Amino acid sequence: MPMADPTLPRTSSDRETPGRHWRKRFLETLAATSDVVRAAEVAKVTPWRAHQARRADPDFARAWQAAIADGYLNLEMEVIRRLREGDLTTANGDRFDFANAIRLIAAQRGGSGRVGESEVHNVSIAEVRASIDRKVEEIRRRVARQKAAAEAKAG
Repeated sequence: MPMADPTLPRTSSDRETPGRHWRKRFLETLAATSDVVRAAEVAKVTPWRAHQARRADPDFARAWQAAIADGYLNLEMEVIRRLREGDLTTANGDRFDFANAIRLIAAQRGGSGRVGESEVHNVSIAEVRASIDRKVEEIRRRVARQKAAAEAKAG
């Protein structure tokens, strides 16, 4: 039986049975293409279902962000390869858009131009609250020390 072409749109009946490992297929395709719709098609789910899973599952959300970061890294490596090899045209003969590719990479990095700055770190609400609580406690201790020092000086 021939394999289905992942570039062709899937029918709604194909999407009804995504299988147990749709997330893995989705993330692999997302990293390769940076295209949520295409990744959903390959995984046999709707983009809505993929977004819903991302919102509901912090681990999947982190993996999604990692896949997006991989996609940007793939774009960066493609730009470097094309520049080194003098490959200035796309497969259909159009000129490769280096300016927009570089703009996308820079925007994704926040304009810093530093490697590693593009990684998104997702943390849970509990981790954020714990961090805030630690900072508030540090401030309380500092104020208490300053108050004690002022009282000792005055007394």
